[in-house]
Amino acid sequence: MTEKLSISQIEEKALLMRREIVRMIHKAASGHPGSSLSATDIIATLFFNELNHDPKNPEWEDRDRFIFSKGHGVPALYAALALSGYFPTEELLTLRQINSRLQGHPVVTSLPGIEASTGSLGQGLSIGIGHALAARMAKKDYRTYVMVGDGECNEGQVWEAAMFTAFHKLNNVCVILDYNKFQLDDSVKVVLDMHPMDEKWRAFGFAVREINGHNTSEILSAFEWARTVEDKPQIIIAHTVKGQGVSFMEHNNHFHGVAPTDDELKAALVELGE
Repeated sequence: MTEKLSISQIEEKALLMRREIVRMIHKAASGHPGSSLSATDIIATLFFNELNHDPKNPEWEDRDRFIFSKGHGVPALYAALALSGYFPTEELLTLRQINSRLQGHPVVTSLPGIEASTGSLGQGLSIGIGHALAARMAKKDYRTYVMVGDGECNEGQVWEAAMFTAFHKLNNVCVILDYNKFQLDDSVKVVLDMHPMDEKWRAFGFAVREINGHNTSEILSAFEWARTVEDKPQIIIAHTVKGQGVSFMEHNNHFHGVAPTDDELKAALVELGE
C-alpha cells in the first residue's frame, strides 16, 4: 500500500501531473488536454491518498481497482501512474507514438496499473461491475472506482450498468463523474442536456454526493463518505472545469482534442509554475 499524502502534497502532485499532461500532448501533437486537466485533481487524490495499491506489485490481488472509462483523458492517468512509480516519467513523452506503451486510450496489457481498455465510451462501469462482483464472490475487501464523463452519460450502457449495480447493492463500487459540462461537439447542455444529473443517479438507486472536483479537501471527504455507505453503490458528482489550471484552456472546448502549440506550451508551463 502506498503512503497517503497530505492535502498540500496531493496538490503538488496534481500540479506536476498538469505539467506532464501539457508536455506529453504537445510532444505527441495529438490528444485531449481539456478532459485530462479536468480530471487531474480527482485522479491525484485517488492515487496519492485513496487507493489501496502497490506500484511495486501491480497485480496484487487485494488492490483497489480504478477504471478510467472516459479513456480519451488518459494522459492524466499516465501522469499519475508514472509519478506513483509504475513506470519511468521519461516514458510519458512517448505518448501516442508507434510501439509506445502509452497509447491514446488505455490498453490493459500495455502498462502496469491499467485495469481496463477503455475509450469506447459507456463501457467502464460494466467492467467495474465485474471487478466488484468478483470481490464479493471471493469475499475480498477491495473497492472499485470508475470515472465517467458527463458526455459519456449519453450512452445507454451507462444506465444499464447503473441499474445492475444498484439492484445488486454493490456498495464496493464508487462512480466518479467528471462533470466538466462539455463533450466533443459542444457543451453537454446543447448536445443532450443531462440535467438534473443528481436526480437521475438517485433514481437509479445510487447514493449521491456533489462536490467541487478541484477542491482536494472536498474530494477526500467524498471518498471517506463513500466508504461508509452500506447498501448502495455511490456516485460522486464532481463539478469540474475543462482545461483546469491553464487559463486559456479553461471552459474552452477548442482544447477538447487539440494539442498546444509551442507558444501555448510555454505559456501553460509558466501558469503551472515552471
